[in-house]
Amino acid sequence: MREFLSTRELSSDSIYSILETAEAMRKKPESIRSERFAANLFFEVSTRTKTSFQVAEKRLGMETLDFQMESSSMTKGESLYDTVRTYEAIGADLLIVRHAYDHWYDELAGRISVPIINAGAGKGEHPTQSMLDLLTIYQEFGSFEGLNVVIAGDIKHSRVARSNAYALTTLGANVSFAAAPGFEDDSFDIPYVSMDEACDMCDVLMLLRIQHERHAQVSYRTTSYLGDYGLTMERERRMRDHAIVLHPAPVNRGVEIDTRLVECDRSRIFKQMENGVHTRMAIISILLNEWGAGHENFTEKYQTIAT
Repeated sequence: MREFLSTRELSSDSIYSILETAEAMRKKPESIRSERFAANLFFEVSTRTKTSFQVAEKRLGMETLDFQMESSSMTKGESLYDTVRTYEAIGADLLIVRHAYDHWYDELAGRISVPIINAGAGKGEHPTQSMLDLLTIYQEFGSFEGLNVVIAGDIKHSRVARSNAYALTTLGANVSFAAAPGFEDDSFDIPYVSMDEACDMCDVLMLLRIQHERHAQVSYRTTSYLGDYGLTMERERRMRDHAIVLHPAPVNRGVEIDTRLVECDRSRIFKQMENGVHTRMAIISILLNEWGAGHENFTEKYQTIAT
C-alpha cells in the first residue's frame, strides 16, 4: 500500500490488516523511533479528522506540520500541486490532505515521492473514516460476512457513504441505503429501504447528516426531517437488541437523530472517534513501513501483538 486514497482499491486482506494493526496499536502503541514529519493539509474545516491525525502522529513520535489555508500562499494563487510539492521539498515524510474537490488526488498522481493519505475529498471518498467505522463494527461483531448494514441519510452528497459502501461490500456485508427523495445515489448497485425497514432489519445503522454545504439549495426543513427520515425514539425501540448506531459526526441533534439517542446504550458514536486515533496510527505506520520509513520489524511486531 503506497498511498491511501480510496477504499475501492482495497482488498479484504488489506482492510483486515489495517483493522488488526489498529487493534494492536490500541493495546500497545509504539513510536516510529526516527524523526519523521507529517504535513496536515486541510483545505476544508475539520474537528475530528484533523485532531485525531494530530494525536495519531504525536503518539507515533512524529513532528506535525500544520497548514492554515487563510495564511498560505494559496491566497496568492498557488496551486494545490505546488503547495503539496512545497511541503514535500522542505521535508515532509507524509502528506495528509483534505480538499473540496472530489478527485483532488488526480492532480498529484505520479508527481509526489512521499505517501499521501486522503482525509476527505469533496463528495468523493473519506477512506480513513471508513476504516474507523469498520473497526468499530469489527470490535462489536468480529466479522462482516452477512451483517446487515444500513447507511441512512444524504447518500448523494456523502463521501463517508461512498467509502463505506465500497469497503463493506468487499468484506461481504449486506449493505442497504435509506434516503429522503433527492438524496439517493443511483451509481451504486445497492438497494434502498425506508427508515422503518432499516430499523427493523439492521445490525448496524450508520446515520449521516444532511450535507448542506454541498447542496445548491436547502432541500428539507430540519424541523420535519427527523420524523420523516431520521432515527426517532420510536424507530430506535424497533431495532434488534444487538443492533448498534454509528455516525461519522458532526451530529445534528434533533435532525438525523433524536438528541436522546446520541449517547444511548446502542450508540457507538464516541467510540468511533476514539477508534479514529488507533486506525490512523495504523494507516500511517503501514504506509511509512511500505516506503521504508517506519520502525524496524514493524510487520512482524504488530502481527504478533494482533494475534
